[in-house]
Amino acid sequence: MKTIRIAHSPDADDAFMFYGLAIGKVDPAGYRFEHVLVDIQTLNERAETGEYEVSAISFAAYPYVAGKYALLTCGASMGDGYGPVVVSREPLDVKDLFGRRVGVPGLKTSAYLALSLLTPGFTPVVLPFDAILDEVKAGKVDAGLIIHEGQITYGKANLALVVDLGVWWKRSTRLPLPLGGNVIRRDIDTATAADVKRLIKSSIEYALSHRAEAVKYAMGFGRGLDAREADRFIGWYVNEWTLDLGDKGRASVELFLRKAHQRGLIPAPGNIDWV
Repeated sequence: MKTIRIAHSPDADDAFMFYGLAIGKVDPAGYRFEHVLVDIQTLNERAETGEYEVSAISFAAYPYVAGKYALLTCGASMGDGYGPVVVSREPLDVKDLFGRRVGVPGLKTSAYLALSLLTPGFTPVVLPFDAILDEVKAGKVDAGLIIHEGQITYGKANLALVVDLGVWWKRSTRLPLPLGGNVIRRDIDTATAADVKRLIKSSIEYALSHRAEAVKYAMGFGRGLDAREADRFIGWYVNEWTLDLGDKGRASVELFLRKAHQRGLIPAPGNIDWV
């Protein structure tokens, strides 16, 4: 039995996506899948060494790992008119972020890259993603770039929205904002890669067709979300884009990386290989 390690974030949307495989609802077809739960900043760093056979990464990190990994067309998180948000204690405009200290969840996250494309000139302060809201509330940073569940819950902290990066990208490009994707190591043979992609897609399909039970399972990873909020958050990031990026989704990923490279923010992504 061949072991495939799948590394992903310990979040409700990833838990929902891999529900079918994690609890044995999808036949693993002779493979043994080991789920490794790691925050996105660490996943991006470990992908540079090729540690896991399959890993979630930020699309922004792909140029740094392209020599070791190809991208899967399924398993992606896209912000289709919504996405990471910047929040502050007092109302601010985007232009007011110039020179300000902004808490960010990592310098190779897609959220950070999107904000850098929108408004360069802020001072990033790297913090654990789940500490950023508290740092903003305490006044230790002027604003915070919020990912994961905080995109739903920041209002409970009485913080002001500066910008929703998914809204900005959709208005600018008419495309969904690329956030995270799954990659598979290039040393894995073609047949195995095809099997793994098919099984991950089957896991997503199972969760979508057994939504209530999958959401209930995923709430154990939801960090403070109630059932309604968890269902909303999961619906944002596990949907038709997750099943298959399609031409439009792949075009958005390529545009995002090309724009960032042209601005000198990331290395050239080269020709992106998709499985």
